[in-house]
Amino acid sequence: MSTPLVAGYATSEATREYVSTFGKACGRGHFSDFPETRLRLSSLGVGSFPGAPTDEVDAQIASIVRDALLNGINVVDTGAHYRYGRSCSALGEGIRAALAQGVKREQMFLVSKGGFLGFRDGRPDDLNAWFEREIVLTGLGRKDDLVQGHCISPEYIGFQLELSRRLMGVETLDAFLIDQPEVHIPVIGKEMLNRKLEAVFRVLEQAVREGRLRYYGISTFNGFRVETDNVLFQSFTSMLGLAEKAAQAVWQDARAKPNFRVVQMPFNQVMQEGFTRFNQATGQGNVASSLQAAYQLGLYVMASHGLFKGRLAQTSLDAVMQTLASLPNPAQRAMQFNRSTPGLGTSLIGMSSPAHLQDMLAVARLEPLEKSVYLQMYERVE
Repeated sequence: MSTPLVAGYATSEATREYVSTFGKACGRGHFSDFPETRLRLSSLGVGSFPGAPTDEVDAQIASIVRDALLNGINVVDTGAHYRYGRSCSALGEGIRAALAQGVKREQMFLVSKGGFLGFRDGRPDDLNAWFEREIVLTGLGRKDDLVQGHCISPEYIGFQLELSRRLMGVETLDAFLIDQPEVHIPVIGKEMLNRKLEAVFRVLEQAVREGRLRYYGISTFNGFRVETDNVLFQSFTSMLGLAEKAAQAVWQDARAKPNFRVVQMPFNQVMQEGFTRFNQATGQGNVASSLQAAYQLGLYVMASHGLFKGRLAQTSLDAVMQTLASLPNPAQRAMQFNRSTPGLGTSLIGMSSPAHLQDMLAVARLEPLEKSVYLQMYERVE
């Protein structure tokens, strides 16, 4: 007999209650505002990409999620393919443990992603044969939907959304993101990718209408960071335009506003483009950085690669080291740098060791840097 899915989703009232209860030890400014919703989300969030696909790591991730939710971290991020789907299940265990200790479902913001193929039994020796058997013959996609292990069909994205809900054990996800859709551009071109994205957005809008999802968006590696003339560039306004068409089709209303509200991109001391590169037109007569444009367009930004695949847990840029010399290690300095960035909502830190959570909780107890102090770090680099 399967375990019933937990009902609910993040609400304004509940997340504000969370700030005053489980977040009471956190520093002023630790919680960010999700535009137009009055949701309060932690400036740091738990990511679940790293770690071997073992029972031991599953247990560690579940423990991390539980302890994070009990201590002022209410954003948890995963992907349907992370650790062959085991991360979603591990998050579910941690969520249930936190619920048992008094955290409400409505106080959590739960994110998953789809697009990359998920292999529940490990990567197959013959990918083409696996794809034909598991995807094509089951009606989840076609051969021309596959590029570099990434499948962007409405059916497959819908499947991964449902898989994420079931493995995490919740009726409603707060956000579901298409993970790195730009990998298709060199093969099929941006126009064709946009057609595919609009069809996928219709599936996600329908999930919102049915109560299985609250918000959606995309997570990119290159798309929002590169210059506008780069073939991989993706604009917020273009994505919102596609989502608006999808919303109008699903809701049968020419005035329907899309639920495309969350974007993810790498950001850290080394990958600063979201703050420093002005490459996004907002439709309001100006060109802005991704973080500025997101604010103007009502999008919530989450940063991935906060520790630059672990490298920034070992060393800090000189300017960051000088400004944050009072912090005991590079990992804490990296987290404090990110969460202090103007316009950045939540900085995700992937972790599979409980020791890493202690660094996160230590930083959460601090106030983010004042804007003038933060900007001085860029001046030092120059």
